[in-house]
Amino acid sequence: MFAWDHNAYYHRLLLRHVPRGAVRVLDVGCGAGALAASAAARVDHVDALDRDQSMVEAARHRVPENVTVTQADVLDHPLAPSSYDAIVSMSTLHHLPLAPALSRLAGALRPGGVLAAIALPRIDLPREAPLEVAAVAFHHLAGAALTTARHPLHTQMTGADQDAMPVLDPELTTRQAREVARGVLPGARVRRLLLWRYLLVWQKPHSS
Repeated sequence: MFAWDHNAYYHRLLLRHVPRGAVRVLDVGCGAGALAASAAARVDHVDALDRDQSMVEAARHRVPENVTVTQADVLDHPLAPSSYDAIVSMSTLHHLPLAPALSRLAGALRPGGVLAAIALPRIDLPREAPLEVAAVAFHHLAGAALTTARHPLHTQMTGADQDAMPVLDPELTTRQAREVARGVLPGARVRRLLLWRYLLVWQKPHSS
């Protein structure tokens, strides 16, 4: 068995969508703080939200001083309109009702700001059967290589952080998530990723 961190594997993909020159970023569902810490190396300030107390405590011990970690549910936490250059989220959207969540996040983005989120889809069989075979093969091959190399991806989510991470089976397939997203955020792009995730990207128009 090769246990390694699929979420951390996709952190770089998310951060590539943070606009150049971004100053303030929101991390929704920050977990133990790894993504927020990486974002903080690129921007002036990161606000990181998570509704799980144990995750918030772990994040506060991990992030640098320019990250503010708050225990909160993004659906009812006050978000100032047009206040963020980018919003990122890793493996959180499938824990939320998608349309209301996207609507709230869109309002918090500045014009030209980018929402980039990775979430878990419900597997769409038989359509995605070949992708599932490829994902399993890649997981084992990469896991073997990471174990041999003692790569941080292999060890990053072991112990207390991994045990405490909330888990929820997703309700929407990638196709369904795409339909919902485009209904709320015209022009949103949603595509399935290899390792049991989908990527949603949307840039807020400069003018309505």
